[in-house]
Amino acid sequence: MQKITTFLWFDDNAEEAINFYVSIFKNSKILSVSCYGDGGPGPKGGFFNGTFQLEGQEFMALNAGPTFHFTPAISLFVDCRDQAEVDELWRKLGAGGQESRCGWLTDRFGLSWQIIPSALGRILNDPDQEGAGRAMQAMLKMGRIVVKDLEAAFARR
Repeated sequence: MQKITTFLWFDDNAEEAINFYVSIFKNSKILSVSCYGDGGPGPKGGFFNGTFQLEGQEFMALNAGPTFHFTPAISLFVDCRDQAEVDELWRKLGAGGQESRCGWLTDRFGLSWQIIPSALGRILNDPDQEGAGRAMQAMLKMGRIVVKDLEAAFARR
């Protein structure tokens, strides 16, 4: 078991969210599910909490009512190997949610994600700081990050 686990508080749709996330990421699975018993606070047999893995990273989810909500101050950063993975995750996670800037989106459950191609770090940390600056300016105008557009901005002289 990992020492630190991200814990996600949902109003009443944690089970739906877990199933959604596990369906999107290839190396993922539900590890455990607990249901309400006679003592509630939800209906007996209803989903209470569960643990799941996304790409080997463990998470916990809880149905706990509307007291707390997600905020973009905490997001899940996904390091994507290529543009195809960026595009796929952007489409799937963004369905029913809200797209933002610089590779950020909020899914239909209100959870914020950063869908970031590995190339972004390589480009922005390149010794050619002028090129990196141009790429940064291009990235700041993007919603979904497009690697070929970053590379084109970097290469401009």
